[in-house]
Amino acid sequence: MAGNRNLNSAAKAKKDKFYTQLDDIAEEVRHYKEFFRGKSVLCNCDDPFESNFFQYFALMFNALEIKRLVTTSYADSPIAGKEISLFPDGKTAYMTEVTELRDWNDDGREDLLDVKFAIEHGIYKTAPLEGDHKYCAGDFRSKELIALLSQADVVVTNPPFSVFREYVKQLIDAGKKFLIIGNINSITYKEIFPLIMANKMWLGYGMGRAISGFIVPDDYELYGTEARVEDGQRIVSTNQCLWYTNIETPKRYWDIPLYKKYSPEEYPRYDNYDAIEVSKTAEIPEDYFGVMGVPITFLDKYNPNQFEILGHTSANDLSPAVEALRLDPKNRNRGLINGQQKYDRILIRRRQ
Repeated sequence: MAGNRNLNSAAKAKKDKFYTQLDDIAEEVRHYKEFFRGKSVLCNCDDPFESNFFQYFALMFNALEIKRLVTTSYADSPIAGKEISLFPDGKTAYMTEVTELRDWNDDGREDLLDVKFAIEHGIYKTAPLEGDHKYCAGDFRSKELIALLSQADVVVTNPPFSVFREYVKQLIDAGKKFLIIGNINSITYKEIFPLIMANKMWLGYGMGRAISGFIVPDDYELYGTEARVEDGQRIVSTNQCLWYTNIETPKRYWDIPLYKKYSPEEYPRYDNYDAIEVSKTAEIPEDYFGVMGVPITFLDKYNPNQFEILGHTSANDLSPAVEALRLDPKNRNRGLINGQQKYDRILIRRRQ
């Protein structure tokens, strides 16, 4: 899809300010409601005065029984101040801390007007960020943001795709729980795939069209068949994004129903791997216990108690398990069948 190509190009060019819609955040977070009780939440890639992550968690503060919410912005946020226009220049990075939600303005409701009132009257702590000699204000790698990370129980955000590897590494190294959005291609990054294999991160509930689109700044091209303008917001859609997490969910242990029977004709062997090709996750044979190559989307249904991940068919994967499956150690192509190359496949095996 043109939208997917443009999204990937934007990430490479570091033009990747894609802002998540409120409905998409609500649809994902509802699956983790029990987890958030009593937690300190950090959204460290989110303008406190525009981000839908801030709006969602501020409005749901009592419903989720959150203990603390902290959001921070980058110094160059192109949309800062448009919704809650306290700091309209858009050039200053800020942090906002929410520790309570009440009907602060006494209008009989608890809504964004109460959040604005609390900020304006100093009820919520709001302060500019300074950055340091190495990173600009609001950069997740700056000393200020690392200090805020150390105080958080869980991080929820849509980090810039151009620094996704480094962002995930920081979370893993810090031992933090997280619920973040990334591109499906991130699965096969050499820094990310080993974490999935080691059950240190996995896929959440929303994937592909479950994420309905991203809000983009005014200077971004509206590309793809589902690009649109809604309520003055420019939105691009992609079916290549998903939620990554390390928060346990019931979904993670649902078995994939298996009903197909193995036959050499329906499941050909690769020319260059000691494994069979399974082109659809739903067609994994119930009576085959050897190595299989399955689509990357298999991870949306992956149950670690049902299957073992050995690696994937990529030149980047140099793990001993994958090397042992290559019929020609010098041939690092993706899986070939009768000389025709398949898409990148994840190599799996049934647990006995």
